[in-house]
Amino acid sequence: MLTSHYQDRETTKCAQRPDLKHIRAFQGTSYLTDIVWWAGTIAMAVGQIGNFLAYTAVPTVLVTPLGALGVPFGSILASYLLKEKLNILGKLGCLLSCAGSVVLIIHSPKSESVTSQAELEEKLTNPVFVGYLCIVLLMLLLLIFWIAPAHGPTNIMVYISICSLLGSFTVPSTKGIGLAAQDILHNNPSSQRALCLCLVLLAVLGCSIIVQFRYINKALECFDSSVFGAIYYVVFTTLVLLASAILFREWSNVGLVDFLGMACGFTTVSVGIVLIQVFKEFNFNLGEMNKSNMKTD
Repeated sequence: MLTSHYQDRETTKCAQRPDLKHIRAFQGTSYLTDIVWWAGTIAMAVGQIGNFLAYTAVPTVLVTPLGALGVPFGSILASYLLKEKLNILGKLGCLLSCAGSVVLIIHSPKSESVTSQAELEEKLTNPVFVGYLCIVLLMLLLLIFWIAPAHGPTNIMVYISICSLLGSFTVPSTKGIGLAAQDILHNNPSSQRALCLCLVLLAVLGCSIIVQFRYINKALECFDSSVFGAIYYVVFTTLVLLASAILFREWSNVGLVDFLGMACGFTTVSVGIVLIQVFKEFNFNLGEMNKSNMKTD
């Protein structure tokens, strides 16, 4: 569900760019009959399946920040396929996002800390993680039932906090489902317990995703999508990494140098996302800057 503000902005862009009308607006026809729409939907589905598989094989601390690579690659493809303007700050943001991702890959944990369903059950019952979940649930109840109705439409951090805190359930549940599914498929003696665990995690994952969609739509009704997307990525990734660090202890084998490298990589990626999202409407380029400097001289 797109907001009226976002729809008006996109309609204005299409009116100014006749060559995009056949791509962005399906006036008089159903989008279900459009090949481009189906191609995009199938590509997104394949990407989400790959994202799910990545959580089962790679540390969460690496997968989650790298999810931001969709933003610079999407911006680059849009500049060529949809002829959208990508200014100098957007190009710099793409470069920073890719550079930060390389740093993250180099300094990420080299081994997986949880590799079986039995280890996952042990981690889920850890008092530290249970205490963390209780704090998150308490904060969510306060935000959803007391703070959001009063301050949600005027403070962007309210909806972002709700969606990001729910990420504490979404990503660990996804990783846990993958680990439990391995025991189920291999038909191990513990496959019955693994099936129960998998169903519980699926229920948690489904509920958290539904609530996230609701409050993401609420946020897009009240705030600019570019600003929301940039802030949401930073806060969501930070809280997901915190939850994963408590549950999976993926940082236990990370040295000081690797920790600082990952922090720098994540910061670089975050700055790149902000440059791409927040400043994409700025209309200036190096040529205009050089002309203004020549006039000043």
